[in-house]
Amino acid sequence: MDISKVIKKYKFNEQPNDFVFWQSRSYEERLNALEQIRKEYNSWRYNAEQGFQRVYRIVKRA
Repeated sequence: MDISKVIKKYKFNEQPNDFVFWQSRSYEERLNALEQIRKEYNSWRYNAEQGFQRVYRIVKRA
């Protein structure tokens, strides 16, 4: 599969509306895109891999 980069230039007042684009996508596609953005941000911001920092155990005492 060959994927090429596409760049489109618009005048400021002729930019397409992102809201309309995302409303046309299924909720699964929107959640997948959001998860990808979250992972990229966390990797960039915190330089950390996904996962828990600590493990806690809750014990109910009688």
